[in-house]
Amino acid sequence: MGKRILLIDDDELITMSLEMIISSDSEFEIAGKGNSGREAIQKYRELQPDLLLMDIRMDDLNGLEAAEAILSEFPDAVILFLTTFSDDEYIVKALKLGVKGYLLKQDYKSLPGALRAALAGQSVFGGAIVDKLPNLVTSEPQTYDYSAHDITEKEFEVIQLVSDGFSNKEISQKLFLSEGTVRNYLSSILEKLNLRDRTQLAIFYLKHKH
Repeated sequence: MGKRILLIDDDELITMSLEMIISSDSEFEIAGKGNSGREAIQKYRELQPDLLLMDIRMDDLNGLEAAEAILSEFPDAVILFLTTFSDDEYIVKALKLGVKGYLLKQDYKSLPGALRAALAGQSVFGGAIVDKLPNLVTSEPQTYDYSAHDITEKEFEVIQLVSDGFSNKEISQKLFLSEGTVRNYLSSILEKLNLRDRTQLAIFYLKHKH
């Protein structure tokens, strides 16, 4: 049985195309479909899929509003946005919510790989989005006192490496630590800074970078 994907998009043709792409990969199956933010919330509650793939611009309730409602009820929900718009404001809001990624519909060929990565806990962003990230998150540079949160020197090194995109395994090699120790550091950091995951941590670090 494949990973169950809930698909939400208000364009029926796009929904059909996405369904074909996703269903052609034996690792996935479509758990359900919908065409509005309200349906996304309702069907997520009902189906509790492994991943929600959702458009942002929809009538009634948009994808960002739906994602916020779902994450408040299901903090571990894996949500991936797929949209035609690389709108800066949308990207920033999506990142702050803690979704697993933001892809452009023109990147549809990379969709199965993106789904796999998101389900494995990685953050996924389309090429055009990645290019924008540094400017978006460093728009308000300021000095930040991590010691006020009891962040140790070693934890700060972990934060820097996470923000550079290194995996736990790579961080463990660079800092000569076990992967388990890196995971413990990461859990401690997220708790101290009141953040949900490594994506929010990277954004937090970049935003407060000198």
